[in-house]
Amino acid sequence: MLKEQEIKAGFEYFVMGWHLILQKGLRRFVILPILLNVMLLGGLFWMFVSQIGDYIDGIMSYIPDWLAWLSGILLLASILMILILFYFIFTTLSGFIAAPFNGLLAEKVEKMLTGEDLQEMSLWSFLKDVPRMLGREWQKLVYSLPKVIALFLLGFVPLLGQTVVPIATFVFTAWMFAIQYCDYPFDNHKVSFDIMKNALGNQRTQSLTFGGLVTCCTFVPVINLLIMPVAVCGATVMWVENYRNYLRFNMNRPSPAQTGLEVRSENTGIVK
Repeated sequence: MLKEQEIKAGFEYFVMGWHLILQKGLRRFVILPILLNVMLLGGLFWMFVSQIGDYIDGIMSYIPDWLAWLSGILLLASILMILILFYFIFTTLSGFIAAPFNGLLAEKVEKMLTGEDLQEMSLWSFLKDVPRMLGREWQKLVYSLPKVIALFLLGFVPLLGQTVVPIATFVFTAWMFAIQYCDYPFDNHKVSFDIMKNALGNQRTQSLTFGGLVTCCTFVPVINLLIMPVAVCGATVMWVENYRNYLRFNMNRPSPAQTGLEVRSENTGIVK
């Protein structure tokens, strides 16, 4: 069920991300992810353009003759599905490459918002954290890849693949964008992937609104080059206002399985 307040909050966090990337002290942490985006997006776009004709021909070949009158609509739906999958691949690859820098950006944004240092971050400690950050990206890939494969295969089912699947793919992509960018501030505090995923799920409308806006912007030229740092900044604001105070002080509590009790945050609705 859609919640109006969560839709408004998801939109506000997205807008705040655009505001934060212009703030003095953060700009230098924004430039490198943008450069990485430019190089990766350029390479993938060239590969995509050179192959899209074959992909579309393959999908359209599965449409039966009795649906020929819908060919125009189904063609557009097929192109939309391919575009969403393309950007999912782009986000996955850019996540691995830019993870250490996005984690640092999230840390700086959180310090700006709260005035508190997360930790003493020397170059050596930063380098030691890189394998953990890349491992976190691997967790996200393991979580998402089976679902992406299933959606891709369902895309070849006549009618279903050109009507329901594009919508489901967009919703899932929005969810994964929320996970992708919210994970940086969560991971900075060593919050596990499962706890992070459940926390976002308890405010799913907010997460999908934020992720949906990020998804739409990835299709807009020029803006899609800026969207990574914008999303990291907006997701960090979401972390600070919704999850930080609760999760930071409850990481060491016994689980419900150990105590038989249910603990719920009044502000977030998170159950632990």
